[in-house]
Amino acid sequence: MSMDMTTVGDPGLLDTLQHEVAVFARRAEQTRLGGVGQVRNSMDRAAYLLLNRLDNEGPMGVKALAASMGIDSSTVTRQVAPLVDTGLVKRTSHPEDGRAVVLQLSPRGLSRLEEVRSSRRQLMAELTNDWTPEERTDFCTLLTRFNAALSARQRIPGAEAQPAS
Repeated sequence: MSMDMTTVGDPGLLDTLQHEVAVFARRAEQTRLGGVGQVRNSMDRAAYLLLNRLDNEGPMGVKALAASMGIDSSTVTRQVAPLVDTGLVKRTSHPEDGRAVVLQLSPRGLSRLEEVRSSRRQLMAELTNDWTPEERTDFCTLLTRFNAALSARQRIPGAEAQPAS
């Protein structure tokens, strides 16, 4: 089935888009895009995203981490508990306010994150091995834009309840 992919608002194109996003979500969840080899599926999505955020942004409190990820504090608390228990994340006192707790990626957590990143990087290379560098860049740009639009929509009160036009 060939479609003019430049037609904006085309119901057929939008049906194809929503279907492909649904298939992608299912396949991503089934494989968890966890990488290759022994590391495949070895870290769940929540753990990966939390460790990645702590690595990229540095130590922070639960509220700041929750806000930066667009989720509530109770969810972060629940998701970070096993990471603390397994030594991937450390709870430390805030350097300026000893009463506050800060979450920090441990050396073990950083090592584990790098192992998973490497495996996932290898999977991405395999899945896109016949793509040009420009196609990889375009896909990353569009997927980033799509994720940003989804994130922005979640922040709009009642957006989920609005009927599609």
